[in-house]
Amino acid sequence: SSGINAEYGGLSVDEKRKRMMEVFYEKKDVFQLKELEKICPKEKGITPMSVKDILQSLVDDNMVCAEKIGTSNYFWCFPSQAVLTRKRRLEDIDKEVDTLKKRKANNGAAIEEAKKARVEGAERSGLLEELGVKEKMLAAVASEVLKYKECDPEILEQKKKEITLCKEAINRWTDNIFSVQSWCKNKFGIETKTMCQNFGIPEELDYID
Repeated sequence: SSGINAEYGGLSVDEKRKRMMEVFYEKKDVFQLKELEKICPKEKGITPMSVKDILQSLVDDNMVCAEKIGTSNYFWCFPSQAVLTRKRRLEDIDKEVDTLKKRKANNGAAIEEAKKARVEGAERSGLLEELGVKEKMLAAVASEVLKYKECDPEILEQKKKEITLCKEAINRWTDNIFSVQSWCKNKFGIETKTMCQNFGIPEELDYID
C-alpha cells in the first residue's frame, strides 16, 4: 500500500471525493467508516487521515447516504442514486439560470427607465448594487456548471450559451451606466471621477470578457 500512496501523493480534495465515489460504484456495497479507512488508502491512494472528512463532505452534498443502525453508522451510494442526485442538481441549476434571466430583464428595464427619467443618485446607486449582485450570481452559476462537466454535453452547451448571454447583458448594463455618466458630464459638467465618488461607483468598473 505504501507504493500506491506514493503514486497518488498530494491528491486534491476533488480527486479524493471522485475516487471515494468510485469505491461505492465499483463495490456496490454498504460500508462502515472503519472499512472505508482500510479500502480507500489501499485501492485509491487516499490518506487514512482524510477519509472521514472526505466521506462527510460527500454526505453533506447528498452524494452518499448515511444511516445510523443501532450504534453503528453505515454509508452507501449506488450508481442509480448518483444519477438521480446529479439530475436534481442540474434542475436546481436550471432554476438558478431562469431566476438570473428574469432579474437581468428587470434590471435592464430599470436602467432604461432611469435614463429616461434622469433618476437621482440613490436610484443610480441601487442600480450599481443590482449589477454587482448579477455578476456574483453569474459567477455562481458558471461555477456550478463546471462541477457537472461530466453530464450531458447538450445540457452543458446550453448552460455555456446562457452564461454567454448573461455576460453580454451585464456588459450592456455597464454600457448604460457609462452612458448615464456621460450624460451627466455633458449636461451638468459633472466629472466622471466626482460622480463615482458621490454615487459609490467603482472607478475600476469595466466590461467583462
